[in-house]
Amino acid sequence: MMEAFQRLSLALAIGILVGIERGWQEREAAPGKRVAGIRTYGLSSFLGGLCGFLQPVTGPILPVAIFAFFCITILVFSTLQAARDEDYSATAAIAAIMVFVLGFSAVVADMTVTAAGAVAITVLLATREPLHGFLRRLTWLELRAALILLTMTVVVLPILPNAPIDRWQTINPFELWMMTILVGAVSFAGYVLIRLTGARAGILMTGASGGIVSSTALTLSFARQSSQTPGLSHLLSAGVMLAGAVSLTRTLLICGVVGPAVLKELAPLVAPAAIVFAIAGGLIGSLRRSDNTPDFSPKNPLEIMVALRFALVLAIVTILTRATLIVFGTQSLLALAFITGLGDLDAITLSVAKLSSGQLSADAAAYAIAVAAFANLLAKAVLAASIGSFAFAVRLAIATTVAALAGMAGFLLA
Repeated sequence: MMEAFQRLSLALAIGILVGIERGWQEREAAPGKRVAGIRTYGLSSFLGGLCGFLQPVTGPILPVAIFAFFCITILVFSTLQAARDEDYSATAAIAAIMVFVLGFSAVVADMTVTAAGAVAITVLLATREPLHGFLRRLTWLELRAALILLTMTVVVLPILPNAPIDRWQTINPFELWMMTILVGAVSFAGYVLIRLTGARAGILMTGASGGIVSSTALTLSFARQSSQTPGLSHLLSAGVMLAGAVSLTRTLLICGVVGPAVLKELAPLVAPAAIVFAIAGGLIGSLRRSDNTPDFSPKNPLEIMVALRFALVLAIVTILTRATLIVFGTQSLLALAFITGLGDLDAITLSVAKLSSGQLSADAAAYAIAVAAFANLLAKAVLAASIGSFAFAVRLAIATTVAALAGMAGFLLA
């Protein structure tokens, strides 16, 4: 008896919850001008719950007949309202039918799953304006990028062989493509963040989010901006420092996913440098404020050619890393990591972290990634010195030096 009351109460609560949201959306409508409100949605879900209790006693025919009559009633009244208001949205009718089904589910199915479903559809109904605003701002390139990511994950990934295909047992197409998806998804998340915040969010937000997409591209953009507007050099350098902190943190996250054992060894080397960049960027960024912000519009990171190019680079770096280990041994890996890190940090991070699963020790992999990270920071500092203003380059050089020293201290203390 207690469970029966609990299930019927849940059914009624589901209707009231959705009814409150629907009533709030149509709160400006006069009484009697709405097809359904709090009471109607509450009764609809409760009716669904009663049908769930009737099914074991009467069989499925009566509950199905009641559901059919309910659907016809809702559709008739929705049609009449649509003709009167010239509003042909089917959301209210579908929401009412969903409420009935959830009320039925509250009695015959798992209560936790049913309650979660009710909350999910209520949130979806309540986010109408943000979702419509998002669609208005969405460009075809961004939609195509999302479709590419879904295609890479749902269509291409399952059909790839999940075993090495080369004689050196190095290239696993499934793992290679999974890593490409991982980096692409993280980069796309940063790209979306930049698009949502825009330049008005400030240089610091742009720097932090730009570090997810490409800290090197952001350094180049900010360096050029500093030479054109020297008065913003302090804020621009702070943005690059935050981008460096985010980029190093991203490296740690990638290692945590691909090679958890490497993360334990790598964290003492890279985390202090990331902390130094974060503190320096925050302190410098808080000294002065300005309404002028740089125009940083990164390329969409999920263009198909970008994804294929990264997969190719990752495959080449993986083969070179494996070949270097076979021919020259572990010590030569550091030289390869330094050279590769000058241009791209993600590829060497992924390839080395993957090898740590059995072909390379965790500490050797961590040292190689740390060397690549140092080379990447050095390349950005040289880039800033050659393109940016003097103040911009000096600040970034000091921060990079302190960050490198912090990483060395972490290495000595680890």
